[in-house]
Amino acid sequence: MGSERDPAEGVVFWSQGPEGATEFNQLLSGYFNSSNVGLCILDSNLRYIAINRALAEMNGVPAQDHLGRTVREVLGELGDSLEKKCAQVLDARQSLDFELSAKLPSRRETAHWIAHYLPISDTRGAITRVGAVVLEIPALKKLDGRLREETNRLKMLTAVTALLSSTWDMAQVFPRISARLRRVLFQEFASFALHDAGTGLLVHQATDFPLSKGLMSSVQVSASETPAGRSMREQKAMIFSKEQLLGFEDETAKGLLAEGMQSLCCVPLMRPKGPLGVVVLGSTRPKAFRGEDLELIQQVAAQLAIAIENHRTSAEIEQLKQRLGEERSYLEGKARAEGQFPDIVGDSPALKLVLEQVATVATSEATVLILGETGTGKELIAHAIHRMGRHKHGPFIKVNCAAIPTGLLESELFGHEKGAFTGAISRRIGRMELADGGTLFLDEVGEIPTELQPKLLRVLQDQEFERLGSTKTVKVRVRIVAATNRNLAESIALGEFRSDLFYRLNVFPIRVPSLHERREDIPLLVRHFVHKYANRMDRHIETIPKETMKALTGWDWPGNVRELENLMERSVILSEGTALRVPLEEFQRPSHPQMKDDRSLDNAERQHIIRVLKETQGVLSGPEGAARRLGLKRTTLQSKMQRLGITREDYADSPPE
Repeated sequence: MGSERDPAEGVVFWSQGPEGATEFNQLLSGYFNSSNVGLCILDSNLRYIAINRALAEMNGVPAQDHLGRTVREVLGELGDSLEKKCAQVLDARQSLDFELSAKLPSRRETAHWIAHYLPISDTRGAITRVGAVVLEIPALKKLDGRLREETNRLKMLTAVTALLSSTWDMAQVFPRISARLRRVLFQEFASFALHDAGTGLLVHQATDFPLSKGLMSSVQVSASETPAGRSMREQKAMIFSKEQLLGFEDETAKGLLAEGMQSLCCVPLMRPKGPLGVVVLGSTRPKAFRGEDLELIQQVAAQLAIAIENHRTSAEIEQLKQRLGEERSYLEGKARAEGQFPDIVGDSPALKLVLEQVATVATSEATVLILGETGTGKELIAHAIHRMGRHKHGPFIKVNCAAIPTGLLESELFGHEKGAFTGAISRRIGRMELADGGTLFLDEVGEIPTELQPKLLRVLQDQEFERLGSTKTVKVRVRIVAATNRNLAESIALGEFRSDLFYRLNVFPIRVPSLHERREDIPLLVRHFVHKYANRMDRHIETIPKETMKALTGWDWPGNVRELENLMERSVILSEGTALRVPLEEFQRPSHPQMKDDRSLDNAERQHIIRVLKETQGVLSGPEGAARRLGLKRTTLQSKMQRLGITREDYADSPPE
């Protein structure tokens, strides 16, 4: 076989048939007058059968030396990558566009190209050849592109700095930081975890994964044998391929692989004292993270580390001023001038009876137990007792016993000494001590664990206690107001609440009526909340339709006043004119067939709970308790028992332990 040259066009053909010349002339037609566009045709074995002089000069090899040789034979290592792309074109029968940079053996400088590969069919329609159009990018244009890229990266770092200075809420700010990173790195997954020095674990803080398929594990902590853990342990940024991720057995790595991640980049948050945590980025593209990308991620990680360290330093300073800081944090319910009950709305007889009781007991120092369903306004009653009482000039300190983890509740209530437990780096003043000379409001008092109840009983009886880790007795003068939505008598029967503590709390009980017991107050409450949120949102609402008010007064309000307030806030947002627009479709009750199904489901659940209670002999908590076997919290199980009407007689074959 020989070769022939077309001198006018600078094109050399491999003389194995006329098809190559014909196809190449078709390919050439769009670039006939351009000497900067490289053109070639490869056969099914990826051998050059036609090439123009422009592409031969780009490759640094004479055109004659291309013909009959494969891409790999001409271009060496670069040819391996190009042959894979050619194979994709042949297999997929589709064009392929890409940009690449490489240093060829025949050229001194690194060259940059944009290439377009396309399949070429023969007269029978079979794809037997690959055509290529190659354009070399001048170095100046490449430099201009790099400058634009660096400018974008600098803007991104500036934006991250602004975000970190605006808020410390990582759950809120981290997804926004990730979104900024995505503009320059195009990653699909980002997460952030902090190192717990006490346990050595990484504790998850925030994730940004908009395109998640829901296959990621919900594990909130991870050990050292994970990609992020290894990066933190070795204190260096690490990039993991899909093959490397397959070597990890943890649920996080498995979840990332299930989501399609093929590249993972882990960067530790380094500070002089050691790593504070790890930032993890993931991509569905292989080899997605380059060396310059790693440097950029490290800069972002450094900003995060500084922000975290500054926040922790600030927290330590605040601990030195804890008394003043905590009083400001917990102080609530300052008296307002307009009337005895400025925050309580309503004129119904049921509410008036409650307010009369408040006025009666407020001037004494008796302990008050406020009873009522969730959302009825028990905290407002507690505020009113404080404002009208002898301790009105002292602080009003609130403790939500259900919102604080059991292991931390004692420290929150009574404080602790430095070193009392792991993490107690300084002395902490408890809320009981902060309330000295004022009122301590124990919300959800029925959730106090049994082991802590004797200490609270002592405070009620003697007005004294010891901080955690101390033997020194602290004397206080505090009025206790407690509230609960639970049936404490039933809790006593179940052995979960001390009867002597109940009697000390129940000196003066006040039951707050549910909203459906005082329906005549609903119009007043509606107008109050509409004015409140309309003023806050700068809306002008003049009327409430009669049918809307009728629907509101007819609803049972299982969430009581809190549910009504939330609905009014949502309604003000939805109202575009001067009339209040309430989403009345929310008041449509389920049809009877659905209710029957619900009852059937409830009955099955009720029987299952009773069976487990019988197996545990009525024990709810503990490692062998019914709550653990059912996979529920103790308080959740008790709520279900109350809702399903499960009493002791249903399961008590033997007395509870």
